[in-house]
Amino acid sequence: MEHSFVPSQMTKKYFTPWVTVIFIIALIGLAILMLRLVFGLGFITNLDNQHPWGIWIAIDVAAGVALAAGGFTTAALGHIMHKDKYEVLVRPALLTAMLGYTFVALGVCVDLGRYYSVWHPLIYWNGNSVLFEVGICVMFYLTVLYIEFLPIVAKKFIGNVNLPGILSGLSKPVDKFLRILYKALDKTMFIFIIMGVVLSCLHQSSLGTLMVIAGPKMHPLWQTPVLPLLFLISAIAVGFPMVIMESTIASKSFGLKPETDLLGDLGKMVGPLLGVYLAFKVGDMFIRETFVYLTELTTESVMFSIELIFGVVVPLRMFLTKSVLKSPTGLFIASMLVIFGVLLNRINNFLVAYTPPYEKVTYFPSFGEIAVTVGFICLEILLYRLFVTYFPVISVPVEKSLQDSKYSLKRA
Repeated sequence: MEHSFVPSQMTKKYFTPWVTVIFIIALIGLAILMLRLVFGLGFITNLDNQHPWGIWIAIDVAAGVALAAGGFTTAALGHIMHKDKYEVLVRPALLTAMLGYTFVALGVCVDLGRYYSVWHPLIYWNGNSVLFEVGICVMFYLTVLYIEFLPIVAKKFIGNVNLPGILSGLSKPVDKFLRILYKALDKTMFIFIIMGVVLSCLHQSSLGTLMVIAGPKMHPLWQTPVLPLLFLISAIAVGFPMVIMESTIASKSFGLKPETDLLGDLGKMVGPLLGVYLAFKVGDMFIRETFVYLTELTTESVMFSIELIFGVVVPLRMFLTKSVLKSPTGLFIASMLVIFGVLLNRINNFLVAYTPPYEKVTYFPSFGEIAVTVGFICLEILLYRLFVTYFPVISVPVEKSLQDSKYSLKRA
């Protein structure tokens, strides 16, 4: 029997033993976050004048932006390149990107001393600032992601608006508004998809520019004029592995059969992307002759080697192997290595490679910083599970004849 895939709500219970553990960790992170908001950065962090940023920027923001790239890469693949078979992956990738960028914005707020002034770039423009460009693009792209998710929300409530009590009279107007909104977005969504791809390319590369202007404060192994290009290529390369990882875990969590063939076809694109990234990375290293630093046994040389070997070379070889592309476990491991490589690359660029002038002590994150970061990750997982439980995000296989009959009844 031929099957097709239809976005559906997940019916498994929300709380499981693992979800309960994640929920407790998220609560601990939120409790410490409250201490930061009340007593300030110095109360729970190891940040100071020489180290104005730490893991909240390196992981929550820089790495978070890169790892949320699955949203624009799958949108480009499914909607702009019209690869229809990947449509089933677009909604989960969009949700992951939306949640990812939401917590990127929260990460910026948490790291700002005056977090309540985060809206200032909207009013006080500085066209010469790289950080201004990053901030504006992230704000706009986050808005675009919410707009792209609106049709899923609207379709869920169309025909099911039943407001309680004195608000019941507004049920029909709200339902009518949702129908108009859905039709309007259906006709204009291509504009927001294109905007999302353009905005993503802009701020993904500009995060690299931010470290270029750090100049001699950056270690030569990472300090290069092509860093914006490397940031952009690595973000594109990690987009599909993020989709594979998310799809594999979701399938396992909700008892669904993993779409190995589809994910394998997606994995075929990762190898060439990693190859391009590796060519630019190694080529730049030889042109600038920075490979000499790898002969020294230092923290920088060790971290650079780990990043390149386990985050690029090994998964590149795996994604070019047919047996890996046909194995759910192989795809998952290869994808996790790419994710690890990009995560380590952002940590290396923003923390390991960056040495402030007149540094007196070496920065290491406090328990509070780690707890908030881990709490954010856990909270994002909880929200993802909540969304897929109440909205049709993840696609499940149905018999095509059954789908056609339901469609005929709906049309009738």
